[in-house]
Amino acid sequence: MRAETQDQHSTIEHLPFVIRCVRDEVELEKAVAIRQSAYGRHLPELAARFSRPEPSDLDGSSRVMVAMAKLDGAPLGSMRFRTNQSRPLDLEQSVELPQSLRHRVLTEATRLAVSQAAVGRMVKAMLMKTMFLQCEASGVDCIVAAARNPMDRFYSWLLFEDVFPGGEFVPMAHAGMIPHRTMSCDVVATKRRWREVGHPWYSLFFEVHHPDIELAPAATLGTGIGQNRDEESRLSMAER
Repeated sequence: MRAETQDQHSTIEHLPFVIRCVRDEVELEKAVAIRQSAYGRHLPELAARFSRPEPSDLDGSSRVMVAMAKLDGAPLGSMRFRTNQSRPLDLEQSVELPQSLRHRVLTEATRLAVSQAAVGRMVKAMLMKTMFLQCEASGVDCIVAAARNPMDRFYSWLLFEDVFPGGEFVPMAHAGMIPHRTMSCDVVATKRRWREVGHPWYSLFFEVHHPDIELAPAATLGTGIGQNRDEESRLSMAER
């Protein structure tokens, strides 16, 4: 990464890749390709299922983020997210969320997938940063995720908390009935907790500006590929 000073309080870092919501079928194909590759390494039984776009990729209910190398446009990572503002979340096919979450604006993070190359660790961090900042910009209260073992430990490290006592693993219909742990984080409270405990990613997420991350305007979060394309713009991460 190449860094330069923006002012006395923040730094600009340029990444060797860009992250944005897919704009067309070609970019969606790249997201699907990295998804199939990543899941094929860890869950071979699902590789065939992920060889083509899923209904949630196409029906306008979700947005798919993709990380693409600046050098050649190769896909390096992807994640899908959807709010509960127009329909239930995918994980609600399998669990009933508690009352404390039912009347809040939620975003579900699904299909996190990254390249096996060394850059994959940075791509994973930047996809999560994009998710956090997208939620901040869009007025989302909480992020929820269904995490299989050992991915649940990653979300614990991010200070996500168990939605259900004891961290029970429940088979998830949208994930091939593989047991997952349902976890969540309050966007505002988690940012505050990260600052208080000195979380290693606090500065990376909220103090360093990455112009290669593009956020989707909140008004387009429920639209499909190609819709409202003229409204897409590069949104700078505000200094927090």
